[in-house]
Amino acid sequence: MLSEAQQAEILTTFREQVFGEGILHEGDSIGTDDTTLLRFLRARKFDINESKKMLKNCQHWRQTVGGVGLDQLYKDLDPYDYPERKEVFKSWSMYFHKKGRPLNIQFFGGLNLPELYKHITPEKHWHAIVVNADSLIREVLPAASRAAGRPIGQGLVVVDLKGFGLSQFWQVKSLARDSFQISQDYYPETMGQLAIVNAPSSFTFIWGIVKPWLSKETVAKVDILGSDYQKVLLDLVDAENLPEVLGGKCRCELDGGCDLSGAGPWMEERKAKNAPTTEESRYESGSNAFLVSSGLLGNP
Repeated sequence: MLSEAQQAEILTTFREQVFGEGILHEGDSIGTDDTTLLRFLRARKFDINESKKMLKNCQHWRQTVGGVGLDQLYKDLDPYDYPERKEVFKSWSMYFHKKGRPLNIQFFGGLNLPELYKHITPEKHWHAIVVNADSLIREVLPAASRAAGRPIGQGLVVVDLKGFGLSQFWQVKSLARDSFQISQDYYPETMGQLAIVNAPSSFTFIWGIVKPWLSKETVAKVDILGSDYQKVLLDLVDAENLPEVLGGKCRCELDGGCDLSGAGPWMEERKAKNAPTTEESRYESGSNAFLVSSGLLGNP
């Protein structure tokens, strides 16, 4: 076990080398802060050469994924606002939620890919999965850290399998495998814990297929629960931050429900960023006053 002083020394060397070798550049959307670099070091047990290789592979993927790279994908497909989002969520909802350590909640019970692909192409659906994953490091964790006043580098993943069966598993098998791969290879050490709830009787068979896809470090973070899971989740998450459907008290009624709201500090930052400036507000107020006085707009 390395001491904090040893880890700090390795981090300094790692930073110097990844910038010096052009693997990382200031402003890269992957993140250039210590929290990001430490994720790659921890994933490779602070082996600098292996960590550099992992980061280099990640950067290559980010630059080439979808044929245009992640930055362009993120511009083209906002994970919180794209036309087919409601249809995607009917089949496979995946969203981040609330304060403190972010929750990444996924429901598989309604999964029906043939029906979903009547509304969105398989390619665009995969891109939606990718940008949703990237929003964790691009928006969710940084905003959660700023709100908490301390670094938050990991989330709690909750996968609800209520209503999920073997026929649906065969539909989603390839997508699930690819999702696990990008999570482990390109977003290392961002999952603090994975709770699988409402696991069906067939899950023993399903887990036998899924488990070999995962590293032993990831497997160690997995808790497989049946239908009596509420107490476990409430030990991990305040009731006010846990959606009602999972046994908590949150409903996000004013924002269309917890799933579509994506409620959390990252959404608050988005709203603040998109709010009109004082000058814009004055202009809008003045324009409305002119329209009312001129009779072009009725009095409110």
